[in-house]
Amino acid sequence: MKRQVSLEEISDGRLYSRRDMVRVGCGGCRGCSSCCRGMGKSAILDPLDVYRLARGTGMTMDVLLTAKLELNVVDGIILPNLAMDQEKDACGFLNEEGRCSVHAFRPGVCRLFPLGRYYEKKATSHNAYTEETFHYFLQVNECPVPNKTKVRVEKWLDQPQLARYEEYILKWHNFLARAEAVAAGAEEESVVKNLNLYLLKLFFMKPYDLTQDFYAQFEERLALAETVL
Repeated sequence: MKRQVSLEEISDGRLYSRRDMVRVGCGGCRGCSSCCRGMGKSAILDPLDVYRLARGTGMTMDVLLTAKLELNVVDGIILPNLAMDQEKDACGFLNEEGRCSVHAFRPGVCRLFPLGRYYEKKATSHNAYTEETFHYFLQVNECPVPNKTKVRVEKWLDQPQLARYEEYILKWHNFLARAEAVAAGAEEESVVKNLNLYLLKLFFMKPYDLTQDFYAQFEERLALAETVL
């Protein structure tokens, strides 16, 4: 989800790389679960999140959508997000003790918090501003835990194969940007509907082989989707 805000308003004014130290350590949350409550529809998932949740919970996407996830339109494209329990206004994966029941395979947005990603164009020698990159930034007003300690970004993210993951995130981000542009420029509503249904089925509803590498499967699906765009 894109946020049209100034970094000066929400961050400490710095951009971080994976090897930088950032003040996010909260001592294992110490029973706090405020970041898992009142999120609305903001905890948006990507294909890797669905793959991990399916493998970790043993639930198919169809089953996850009955209680734990929901679908919403984000910048013109239908994407899944973590669903809030209507009575508790809390993530459906939060247990009675206020702890995450899927922490070992939690979504990327949860691993990232309270960091965010700042995307920017990267000039190249061949064609200026044709590539994108991103840095991390610290959202200073999101986590209420005081006196946080410094942690290296890559340790905080707890992402296996981090370099490969970051490459995947960029590809997914760039693809969504192109899909959003196609949806925004379509003159017929049926085109947008068919595009959304195709992408939803291809990247989220169609089961992944949970015994095989995710990234290779994603690349195959991405190649198919590129031909449609």
